[in-house]
Amino acid sequence: MRAYGEVLRVPGLARIIFSQLIARFPAGMMSLGILMHMEHVHGTYSAAGLVLAAFSVGMATAGPFITRLLSRFGTIGVLLTTAVVSCAALLVMATQALPLWVDVLAGIVAGAATPPITPTVRTLYPRMVQQRLLAPLFSFDAALQEVIWIFGPVLVTVLVSLLGTGPTLLVTIAIQFVGALLFIAAPEVRRLRIPPTTRKLGRVLRKPPVLLSVVISAMFIGGFAAVEAGVVATFGEGALEAGIVLAVSALGSLLGGFALGHRGITPWSVAIRLAIVLLGMVIALPLSDVVGLSIALFIAGLGTAPALAAFSAIVAATVKFADTPEAYAWIGTGQLLGAAVGSAIAGVAIDAIGGVGGVWVAVVMVAIAAAVAAIFRRHQPDLRHGIGDPPDTAPVELPR
Repeated sequence: MRAYGEVLRVPGLARIIFSQLIARFPAGMMSLGILMHMEHVHGTYSAAGLVLAAFSVGMATAGPFITRLLSRFGTIGVLLTTAVVSCAALLVMATQALPLWVDVLAGIVAGAATPPITPTVRTLYPRMVQQRLLAPLFSFDAALQEVIWIFGPVLVTVLVSLLGTGPTLLVTIAIQFVGALLFIAAPEVRRLRIPPTTRKLGRVLRKPPVLLSVVISAMFIGGFAAVEAGVVATFGEGALEAGIVLAVSALGSLLGGFALGHRGITPWSVAIRLAIVLLGMVIALPLSDVVGLSIALFIAGLGTAPALAAFSAIVAATVKFADTPEAYAWIGTGQLLGAAVGSAIAGVAIDAIGGVGGVWVAVVMVAIAAAVAAIFRRHQPDLRHGIGDPPDTAPVELPR
């Protein structure tokens, strides 16, 4: 825990962590909020799912393009513009009763213009802390991210019961916009200058560590999307038991991030951390009760945040500073696509054999991810002695 104390004593870092957490908090609210409101407006979950899919596709496809604009037009300009455009599109969805095709179009725009908070903050971290503290910082960041998934869905359901779907979506939009402004207002963000990249879009994927991180994290997150669908199917839509099990899993991830964050990352780290996730999911296979599934997915959660932190550290160690935002965006795109594939396959398996079908899909996907990480471990860096000095950046304006 001493490493976390050192991290939080870095000037300005606590402010950055808090502001980016607020800015990213709607990620745990938006999907459920859009789904509920669109079902209320259009009357079917099929229509609601179509709008939500449009939102996810927009986010997944535009992410790498948007992040490349950070160096061309400046961090503040891109963050502010995307926040305004995304919130404006969401406002249309929240306040107007429009044809389905208009809501689908608004969903694409809102997703595509989602402010690139995560790539920006993970690009900023190496500018703020000593290199030996980067691995604990990435783990701390990944662990705190679970707060979003523990409390976000709960907050949405409570607000919907009190206010209705439209006002709840408005609250979510307000949190996203205020969080983005808080993040933009931080002096460290305003001083961040990312030099223009000389590479074409997608060239960063030629780096084996980056490509592996994209592929492995896509399979890994796809597995979690599948097990989530399996848990919901086991207990029934809207059942409190499903929420409890998934919250316990997120709690395991939170604790795992803090417990393993100080450990150095080796070429075996990703495979080992995914093996912990796989163990928990295998234990979950024969179980259908709340207590059993909670324990099993708590174990799976222990490896989640540490695995996500390893991907961030690998990018920071192997990619030039100018290309890191795009690399993080590709990882995000892979995770979104993995979640979509995992959910789709899980749906077929659940229809065939019930909730356990989703867990089986999760086991297969996470097993593939762990196997790929182990087989191609030589393409992953050894960071036990630190991430190393980051590449030079553009001049940074110092406060007067």
